[in-house]
Amino acid sequence: MTEKDERKKEEKSLTGFSSILSKLLSQYNEIELEDVEIDVGDLEIWVQPTVGAATPLKAVPRAKEKPTTILEDKFKPLIMEYPGRIVEVKLGATKGEGGSRSKSLVIGGETAPAFYLFEKATPNIPVISFDVFDMKIPLAKAVKMHVQDVLEDPAAWAKLSVDKFGAEMVNLHLVSIDPLIKDTPPQEAAKTVENVLQAVDVPIAVGGCGDPAKDLAVFEKVAEVAEGERLLFNSVTLDMDIKKTAEIIKNFGHAVIAFTSMDMNQAKELNRKLYEVLPKEDIVIDTTTAALGYGLDYAFSIMERTRLAGLMGDEELQHPMSSGTTNAWAAREAWMNMDPEWGPRELRGPIWESVTALTLLLTGVDYFMMMHPAAVSTIKDVLKNLKKLGGAKTEEIVDWVEKKIEG
Repeated sequence: MTEKDERKKEEKSLTGFSSILSKLLSQYNEIELEDVEIDVGDLEIWVQPTVGAATPLKAVPRAKEKPTTILEDKFKPLIMEYPGRIVEVKLGATKGEGGSRSKSLVIGGETAPAFYLFEKATPNIPVISFDVFDMKIPLAKAVKMHVQDVLEDPAAWAKLSVDKFGAEMVNLHLVSIDPLIKDTPPQEAAKTVENVLQAVDVPIAVGGCGDPAKDLAVFEKVAEVAEGERLLFNSVTLDMDIKKTAEIIKNFGHAVIAFTSMDMNQAKELNRKLYEVLPKEDIVIDTTTAALGYGLDYAFSIMERTRLAGLMGDEELQHPMSSGTTNAWAAREAWMNMDPEWGPRELRGPIWESVTALTLLLTGVDYFMMMHPAAVSTIKDVLKNLKKLGGAKTEEIVDWVEKKIEG
């Protein structure tokens, strides 16, 4: 064999060895040689990976371009239809309706949550009444300064509320009938109501003292002397003779507030008992107002759940709601002298009452009992502005998102 032939044989042997190594590496990634003796001068092993074993190169992603403008899209509010409807309740009666009021008021009628104007316009704007008492009672200085000349004359107090403060309704509290205070007899209480009816021509609500037996006796006499005036009696409770109270209300053509203490189930129970005598159109519900600082969040939660339940079809809760917003003055922060950072109580008190009312307005309250002229004025202004939006189109109401503030 010539030298040339030997060189070819050697090259062929190395090529075969390289192929074997490549195959083993593709299968095991690592090989180990044992009992191998290689006697060469210069050894060069060149392993050419097979096509199948090659790792594909990943494409380098292109850098994303940074946005230069805000993406534009149209906002479409979710419009819901509710199966329930809040009944309407009329307060007061004109001469043509059997009473003597200059006008009657209607509350309720909602088919959507409070002021969801993008869904439905509010059919009847909530009513605000001024609290008037049949005797002189302790009042916060910020309130007393406005009514101090009429504290012992409920008829004059009611007239002042209408003529000076623009009351659209008067809420007369017969505090003196309480057996633990003056124990005023029903006949005398009824005379007080007559005097107030003669002093003003707006609808009247009449409140008792909280004693079940005395309230019933007084309501019966008052309902009789004010027959046809469509008074709103405040209130009937679970511990009263519900059937007899309802019969009095019905026989003399009035309406009533069904009062329960922050319990939807109790509200439903009381209404069921009233339904045995009264039509729904004679019932307003009050689930209790706990004012700012006194549990306002609880009152809000119960009222909101009550209204939503009514809209969702719970017939026992499809009634206008009432709020004793004057309870705000029970919070000591509303009337006490406090550190300077709290601000003057002459302003703090009205603000306290206003915040309580505004908060519960969001739940769907239809009838507010209030006291301070400035607080009432504030809520009236809010209601007036909301009323202007009543006929607005959906796209107009939500268009505030795009508005620019110029200053």
